[in-house]
Amino acid sequence: MIGHVLQADLEELIEGKNWDELREGLAGLDPSDIAELVTDLPPEEQGVIFRVLPRDLAARTFEYLPLPRQEELARSLSNAEVHAILNEMTPDDRTRLLEELPAEATRRLLETLSPDELKSARQLLGYPEQTAGRYMTPEYVALRPDITAREALEQVRTVGRGKETLSVLYLVDDRGKLLEDLRLGALVLAEPDMKVADIEDRPLVSIPATMNGSEVVAEFEKYDRTALPVVDSEGHMLGIITHDDVLEFAERRATQEIQKLGGSEALDAPYLDVGFWAMVRKRGGWLSALFLGEMLTATAMGYFQSEIERAAVVALFVPLIISSGGNSGSQGTSLIIRSLALKELRLRDWYRVFGRELRTGLALGTLLGCVGFLRIGVWQYLSQRSHIGHFFRPETASGLSSTAYGQHWALLGLTVLLSLIGVVTWGTLAGSMLPFLIRKLGFDPATSSAPFVATLVDVTGLCIYFLVALTVLHGTLL
Repeated sequence: MIGHVLQADLEELIEGKNWDELREGLAGLDPSDIAELVTDLPPEEQGVIFRVLPRDLAARTFEYLPLPRQEELARSLSNAEVHAILNEMTPDDRTRLLEELPAEATRRLLETLSPDELKSARQLLGYPEQTAGRYMTPEYVALRPDITAREALEQVRTVGRGKETLSVLYLVDDRGKLLEDLRLGALVLAEPDMKVADIEDRPLVSIPATMNGSEVVAEFEKYDRTALPVVDSEGHMLGIITHDDVLEFAERRATQEIQKLGGSEALDAPYLDVGFWAMVRKRGGWLSALFLGEMLTATAMGYFQSEIERAAVVALFVPLIISSGGNSGSQGTSLIIRSLALKELRLRDWYRVFGRELRTGLALGTLLGCVGFLRIGVWQYLSQRSHIGHFFRPETASGLSSTAYGQHWALLGLTVLLSLIGVVTWGTLAGSMLPFLIRKLGFDPATSSAPFVATLVDVTGLCIYFLVALTVLHGTLL
């Protein structure tokens, strides 16, 4: 974290137009630190910083800026300065900038690239969004299989500067077909006169350019690589995708799933970059659906209106019952969605999860039911001893009451206990099984969000509670 003192010094140097001192002060900083400083500066001073930075340092700093800042800065710089910055950026980072810009801005920026860079950028932009092709870089070291280890090391020294990574090298034939990958460490340890094709190393793993982001993340996790080659349908080498790109894939995917679990559409952009009406649309759809679902709760309560009128005390525990079921369902769906995402569970494991969650739901429901029964008993005892229930004593069937829950408090406690066992068990099963059902239908399990499960369990939980109450309290309160 760069301190405010340094930022104040920079502003003072800019105000005093001490360009040489400013250039020397920034030259000793890491590009990420410079980007942090630039983000906090006024727009007019951001342009000054990039004008005084050396070209390569400016390009590396530009890569660390958030996309909105990149767009703002790119528009403020002259064509020559944009040309210098974009040509120095790595192709994959440049592609992220270009694909986020409006079409007209993208066209203007592409016109500033050199012919070779323009070809590379357009090739990258031709792949579908969120695929390996969009994030790969063609900057890697390719070796012919018939050269020696000594010649290969010399080639790395000659062409390796500025490449995305040198930890892995790639053997390709004359037609550009990928034959093998080779770690730099294995090359260094090999005999100088050994052919690189004869150096033993790990089995080749490659990914197609059309592979989506979640599958790319899974490949990196499975094979524990820092970089993987990207090939076309015929096995020709197109580029590489590195671990930093994979982290971006994973972060975006996790963000989308967390937003869906909260009961809204994925924003697909930083929070502050989403427009007002877009935010309303993404959140309003789910809220409307949940609201319509909750209206069924009112319908269910209307169905049992006569029972509520005869024993108002039964209605006191409605929030307790349905919230417990919704909470247990939310727990279940969150755990299962994450386990499916991490591939800890497969669709075929549903029956094991069902059995496990059935036992868990019964245990949790019994625990909460006992707590509820104990609470009713303690409150009843205290109200008899100290009139603590004076202000909220419900009327009994005869219209008289001398204690908090009346003479049938034990039956009421049993109703709450049995209802909690049923509702919590049902909520746990519904929350854990719904992600499996949605995955089976070919949709994203994250759409079975916690609010959706809670709404579902609210309606059914209400029915369970009143049916138990009608059975247990029949002939007494009901």
